[in-house]
Amino acid sequence: MLDAAPRGTHGTHCTHGTHGTHGTHHEAGMNQFAATPTRPVPDIATRELPWRRVATPLERGCLGVVLCGGRGTRLGALTEWRAKPAVPFGAAFRVVDFTLANCLNSGIRRVAVLTQYKAQSLIRHIQDGWSLPRRFGEFVEIVPAQQRKDDSWYLGTADAVFQNLDLIERHRPQHVLVLCGDHVYKMDYTLLLAEHVANRADLTVACSEVSCEDACGFGVVTADAQGRVTDFQEKPASPRPLPGSRDRALASMGIYVFDAVRLICELTRDATNAQSSHDFGRDIVPAMLGAGAGVFAHSFERSCVRHAGAPAYWRDVGTLEAYWEACMDLTDAQPAFDLFDEAWPIPSEVRSARPTRFIPDALGRRPYVSETLMGSGCTIGAAEVRRSLVSADVRIADGARVEESVLLPDVDVRAGVVLKRVIVDKHCKLPTGLIAGIDTERDRLRFHVTDRGITLITPEMLGQRS
Repeated sequence: MLDAAPRGTHGTHCTHGTHGTHGTHHEAGMNQFAATPTRPVPDIATRELPWRRVATPLERGCLGVVLCGGRGTRLGALTEWRAKPAVPFGAAFRVVDFTLANCLNSGIRRVAVLTQYKAQSLIRHIQDGWSLPRRFGEFVEIVPAQQRKDDSWYLGTADAVFQNLDLIERHRPQHVLVLCGDHVYKMDYTLLLAEHVANRADLTVACSEVSCEDACGFGVVTADAQGRVTDFQEKPASPRPLPGSRDRALASMGIYVFDAVRLICELTRDATNAQSSHDFGRDIVPAMLGAGAGVFAHSFERSCVRHAGAPAYWRDVGTLEAYWEACMDLTDAQPAFDLFDEAWPIPSEVRSARPTRFIPDALGRRPYVSETLMGSGCTIGAAEVRRSLVSADVRIADGARVEESVLLPDVDVRAGVVLKRVIVDKHCKLPTGLIAGIDTERDRLRFHVTDRGITLITPEMLGQRS
């Protein structure tokens, strides 16, 4: 087990005492919890490239645990053959790449990725694109579910970490950063860690403002002016709005910083509770609040990485509508979520070394492409592509029209195909003249159509994969 009070934990014990704020400073505002960091943090716009800077003791003393074991059922057939964090995104990435990039850019280079559901493509992607030199004490380690507790798979998010307590004990971190591997955002975790230490918190929950309608799908946080959490409701039917607002609530991002010793104590206690669902939001956070622990909220506004004037951007892409909308956000002339920010790089496995080519037809008609992100190795004929994401190795034939659509890798769009507001899964071969996204009622006879009219096409729906 870890020592009772490793350096930097401020004497954390397993007893459920209440910690003071010790020098906390706050600004006015509904969700601005501005605890003074323990060290100055350079402005993100002017700091040196994260890959080149040396990690501080605070960052080196943190272990990142990325939860990638969920089934992703709300994405329907898109997660039939893959885990949600492995879903392609942004024409060149997987969803998990953004959380991993945040870790490495923040100086957190000891990262364990907990996998479970249909994880083979996720494991292969991380092995190919996220290796770190272990001889320097850095790693992105894949940890498959191993049924260590009563031959059970992970029973919940907290149980996933509990079943891997040996990992925490082996690496002996001062702090543990628990993350979701299926959200799209850029965040400097250093600022979150510094605020956690400044508050002498047992637990810090990263939070973002969302609409009350969307808040029904998240943990909803109530905090005082100093940022101390006073109430936490997991996915409430009627979310409590922020003070002074009718339609905005403070949502947990599923990002938690724990003192390592306190985390082990809480997970061990929870594991013995037969009534628990063994989930961080449903069980661990409320239990710590009930015991008087020091639980604080951290505003994403403070640590979001963004270009000047852009809003804080965080998306849970757990539904087909949310996934499609996040993809469309990338096609804006000045997107709030910038994939081209060299100061906060998002590395990715290079799928294809071939360039993309654009080929006119026999009559000299040329391809037309506008507001579109396109991966490598594509072949685009005399087609029209507007406001879309075209992943690597896609082929679009003459006369096709693709609008507001997402094409995943190795899709073949044949002549005369028309797509509008469509997501096309990997390896689909769309037959000549297919029309999708225009008549949603007709689409429902063959494909999956969401309530808001987004059409999903997979190889199985086309009879192309048994």
